[in-house]
Amino acid sequence: MIRSILSVGGWTLISRVTGFARDVVMAAVMGAGPIADAFVVAFRLPNHFRAIFGEGAFNTAFVPSYASLSEAGATGAARLFSDRVFTLMLIVQLVLLNLALPLMPYVVQALAPGFEVGGERFQLAVALTRITFPYLLFMTLVTLLSGLLNANRRFAVAAGAPVLLNLAMLAALGVSFLFPNAAYAAAWGVAVSGVLQFLLLWWGCRRAGVMPELAVPRFDPAMKRFFTVLGPAVIGSAGFQIAAFADTIIASWLPTGAVSALYYADRLYQLPFGVIAIAAGTVLLPEMSRRIAAGDVAGAHTAQNRAAGFSLALSAPFTIAFLTIPGLIMAALFQRGEFSGEDAARAASVLAAYGLALPAVVLVRSAVASFYARQDTKTPLWASLTAIAVNVALKLWLTGPYGVTGLAMATAVSQWVNLAILVGLALRRGWTAPGRTLGLTILGVVIACVALTGVALFGQPVANALVPALPHGREIAVLGLLGIAGAAVYGGLLVGLLHLFGLRLRRA
Repeated sequence: MIRSILSVGGWTLISRVTGFARDVVMAAVMGAGPIADAFVVAFRLPNHFRAIFGEGAFNTAFVPSYASLSEAGATGAARLFSDRVFTLMLIVQLVLLNLALPLMPYVVQALAPGFEVGGERFQLAVALTRITFPYLLFMTLVTLLSGLLNANRRFAVAAGAPVLLNLAMLAALGVSFLFPNAAYAAAWGVAVSGVLQFLLLWWGCRRAGVMPELAVPRFDPAMKRFFTVLGPAVIGSAGFQIAAFADTIIASWLPTGAVSALYYADRLYQLPFGVIAIAAGTVLLPEMSRRIAAGDVAGAHTAQNRAAGFSLALSAPFTIAFLTIPGLIMAALFQRGEFSGEDAARAASVLAAYGLALPAVVLVRSAVASFYARQDTKTPLWASLTAIAVNVALKLWLTGPYGVTGLAMATAVSQWVNLAILVGLALRRGWTAPGRTLGLTILGVVIACVALTGVALFGQPVANALVPALPHGREIAVLGLLGIAGAAVYGGLLVGLLHLFGLRLRRA
């Protein structure tokens, strides 16, 4: 199991690094103007549908059904089940693709109503989305094949597949001079990556002997159970995507560059969430489930407290950085080529607002385990939908006075609402028990964050004075100096405080 975790974690890290490199190159080549706005819409549309119907919802329904048949020794039944689901998904995606391509102007108009119909951004978004939309077909099949491999304890191929998206887009952007503009190059990179990922997973499944074949779909008991689970899973997965749809829709009404600013800030916001929160949640859920099943409720709460404290300690420096030096971060990472200082400043304000959301969104992954470990999926669903309703309402209210930054502010408030509901209900039911270790860890993190804030605010002028006026990369050097100093101060102070408090992480 440890080797599998390290394998998945290693490929996830590679995917994050190559994805960041892709975004840096994309910002330099496309900037944050009408071309970038159009591409972001074209890129997000198939990804929204993939996130709703593909990865989250599909894996929740398919993997347990397939695994139960396989573990029960019904190898033939498991194989037939995968064949039928594969065929059905292929049919549905082909029908959806043939409907969407001719109706793409209406689809883009629904997703980005602020784009003037017939205008430059609108026409480009329609053309680009027709290129990227087939990516959804291949990624739906990739999701199924990944589930098959994971259910058979083969993780590396599925974990490495997302890297191909980043590499394909980087390669396409590298030869963007062959296309009408860089957005066309990036769009074709997305489309080609879908084919490449499918071929990689096809090879992995063939090698493992689990590649599904075409079969006539029949709604036998296994298929009925699959759809019974799939329905609620789709609703749950759709919650976050509804908010993301709302972001894109509202941002399309704002001045040119708003959609792109939201995208680049979100990419940085997703980095600590993707690495810290998801990793902690992935490890915590089975740990709590096993302990609760064995009657060790106290041990389950201890594990939860440990995961929450660990997640908060690792994510807090990102929060401070996003709040105190967002302009430097955006300028250092993206301000080059077509990405101007104005673009960096706009994205920086969005990043600062996202910083307010980061502690909550990280802790939600630990809080939700209280319910999933007890097989309660309805409570987190209703908490999420309540938060989404608050999110959308606040977006409509805050966008007027704060522009695109208001969208991120609404996201921050909704994440804290979601966390408050989950923690409140868990405390009321006795399903969580914050202990002394967690409380002292939070105190240590707060004190260390105060010191880190001082480094960020008062250290930036010092770093500016130490770094000479370079023609290129001065902001990167300043950010690097602040990062080293901040890591030393925060890490050293937090470790010292925890030692002073006499914390023993084996106790709650």
